[in-house]
Amino acid sequence: MTRWIALLRGVNVNGITIRSADLAATFRTLGYADVRTVLASGNVVFTAPGDASVVKADVEQALRDRFGYDAWVVLLRHDDLAGIVEGFPFPSGPDRHDYVLFASEGAALDDLLADLALDDTVERVARGAGVVYWSCPKGSSTDTTFAKRAGAVRFKRTTTTRNTNTLRKLL
Repeated sequence: MTRWIALLRGVNVNGITIRSADLAATFRTLGYADVRTVLASGNVVFTAPGDASVVKADVEQALRDRFGYDAWVVLLRHDDLAGIVEGFPFPSGPDRHDYVLFASEGAALDDLLADLALDDTVERVARGAGVVYWSCPKGSSTDTTFAKRAGAVRFKRTTTTRNTNTLRKLL
């Protein structure tokens, strides 16, 4: 049995509303154990047997069947998350938001960072193992250069972003 974290893309935004209780129940119907949702932004911690690709496919299909939307999930092992959070490379501060962008396909991260010109006095971006770390000023998480690139339609099915505070709650 493996402890997993499913990060759902696009939940409780753009008209896709899923209550946490319904989300947890969906994971339980798959036979998964120790199911816990965190916040209302599509974060699920659970235990399940099997290969990551099988678990991911099962979760995405269950979400499509139950909630009728084009579900895309980034799945990672719970044990890997602590290292990701600890690896955040930028200093935190009360005037900044710290994020980690996850991808279900490594090539998406390469595309995301390709030819990206940033003003590092405003925002900082660094590649990590299977993630991109991002720090930006509070209040600007939708209008910086990187925010606009990450929000592009071409990354919708392969990436999702979480604040480091949220990630700590998943541990």
